[in-house]
Amino acid sequence: MRKAVLAGCGVVLFAAPIAFAQMQPAVPRDLQPVASFSAISDPSERSRALFGEIAKVVTHPRCMNCHPAGDQPLQGNDQHPHNPPIPRGEAGLGVAGASCSSCHTERNFTLVGGGATYKSIPGHPRWQLAPIEMAWEGKTIRQICEQLKDPARNGGRTLALLHEHIAHDDLVAWGWDPGVGRDSAPGNQKQLGELTQAWIDTGAMCP
Repeated sequence: MRKAVLAGCGVVLFAAPIAFAQMQPAVPRDLQPVASFSAISDPSERSRALFGEIAKVVTHPRCMNCHPAGDQPLQGNDQHPHNPPIPRGEAGLGVAGASCSSCHTERNFTLVGGGATYKSIPGHPRWQLAPIEMAWEGKTIRQICEQLKDPARNGGRTLALLHEHIAHDDLVAWGWDPGVGRDSAPGNQKQLGELTQAWIDTGAMCP
């Protein structure tokens, strides 16, 4: 079978097209609005339920793949190790000769040709791995929740700053505009921001 690597970025082209959707496990696509939780009278229980909805996003591959516990990014809905192997580096930007920006430019890049395993290369001006203290891979929803509230493990953010980051950060927004061939995170960033604020307003309780 003929194959070639495009520009050293690990994009493999095959003679026969591969249906991308068939390669990827199913992931959730929707988010329930804040109003859906209004029937839960106990604020603590409502807060836990709200975070359960938020967790659909933070545990989604579009987010989880950039919050790995190991030394390299993950790819795809099956969260396999990045190909080609790229080490994290001290700042989460890769290392000399194998930096994230070598392949990931300021915007998504759609690949030409129907035989590519991957249909596009993600891009953003600040493309990088989350710091290792923000790793979510392998953790329970409760553990991720507690981590998100901890300034020592969330980038020094208060709950208000955490909401601002989740609701408005443009790198977070990439999760809903991930390029051709990738499932976007469930719902949209506005919904996630509203759920996060409601979770904070009800005590930021963890499941």
